[in-house]
Amino acid sequence: MLILLLILAIVLIVFSTTKLKIHPFLSLLLTAIIFGILSGMPLSLVVESINEGFGGTLGKIGLVIIIGVIIGAFLEHSGGAYKLAETILKVIGEKRVPVAMAIIGYIVSIPVFADSGFIILSPLNKALTKKVKKSLACTGIALGLGLLISHALVPPTPGPIAAAGLLKADLGLVIFWGIIVSILGLIPGIIFATKVASKTYIDPNPEISEIDLKLRSQNAPKAITSFLPIFVPILLIVLASFNNYGKYLTEGLIFDVITFLGNPVIALLIGLGFALLLPKELERKMLSTEGWVGKALKDAAVIIMITGAGGVFGKVLQNSGIADVIGSGLEGMSLGIWVPFIISAAIKTAQGSSTVAMITTASIIAPLLASLGFESDASIAFCVLAIGAGSMVVSHANDSFFWVVTQMTGMSVSQGYRLHSVGTGIIGISSIIVIYILSLVVS
Repeated sequence: MLILLLILAIVLIVFSTTKLKIHPFLSLLLTAIIFGILSGMPLSLVVESINEGFGGTLGKIGLVIIIGVIIGAFLEHSGGAYKLAETILKVIGEKRVPVAMAIIGYIVSIPVFADSGFIILSPLNKALTKKVKKSLACTGIALGLGLLISHALVPPTPGPIAAAGLLKADLGLVIFWGIIVSILGLIPGIIFATKVASKTYIDPNPEISEIDLKLRSQNAPKAITSFLPIFVPILLIVLASFNNYGKYLTEGLIFDVITFLGNPVIALLIGLGFALLLPKELERKMLSTEGWVGKALKDAAVIIMITGAGGVFGKVLQNSGIADVIGSGLEGMSLGIWVPFIISAAIKTAQGSSTVAMITTASIIAPLLASLGFESDASIAFCVLAIGAGSMVVSHANDSFFWVVTQMTGMSVSQGYRLHSVGTGIIGISSIIVIYILSLVVS
């Protein structure tokens, strides 16, 4: 019954947003409430799920979205993003922008959440795409897939670390094989972005003409100044993440400073400080409700509301117990490495969060390791990676990353399903195929 309700809920969201043109915020919120009631959840738990889902989701990435969008506004209006585009194009060449964005996303998302990484890199992606006259659908999908695959497969992101801990896996092996699997698994995703997604044209910035971009370039800040608002926050987050992973410092003043500066909100606020250096002359009206900050906040509001509603839908599904239903239904099947992948994929598709899917699946699989044949260090590491591969299949309406990608690229919901959702399915399936082959070769 729960699985049938889930299918009907997804159909309702797609139908209401694409055919009835209902705003995704209302569609997600109302569908979540309907699902919760029809699934038999206590009404008090439905209300609790709404509050936790909305507040919990925005509590994690709400400020990140707001600050990131403001940084993007300064990069855009000052000409800094265009200067970044010019600099990077000199290195990679105009024909390889989608590949470059996938690689940049892959590197950034190893320590940074995919949502945050997409927000931070979005201005750069738009400027590069505009510069080479490509579709934002192509480069946006390439960036999104690059961010997602390393986020799901390469520690120190929380999901793979949690799964490895629950299964008592050798983290070094998980990192080593995770890098190999994710690189090979990303290749079909890049091909999909360049061959399929590129056929759907989305203007990187329909409000800005090529002439406007050239005028902005003439007054643009220096390249190094333009890089600072993006890469200083990333470096701070990376430093804190690697320190937490390696346990190089566990107490003391330096540890406290690194942890504080590496918090995504604090790191982005520092990035915002560098962004204020981008205009040749910082004027108070830029910071007003009618200026760059005001416009950025209006743009961020839509993204925040939809992302929060997606969190509500995911939390209601999670609290309905659907993960347990799916997990128990697959436990008795003799499918080897495919069992953790299928369970993780089903839970991911059902409730939206890759991290929740990984942790839940690892909890289900932990007592079954021996019976499924996962006894050697290598096989347990591959089990962790199979869970990570499943957690990418697929990103859709109940996933905050789906809404971040679609809203920040200007994709419609139907385009998001056709490009982003299919793309996440491709990299998830290609990754499990690589894992399966490696598990046959490596004992």
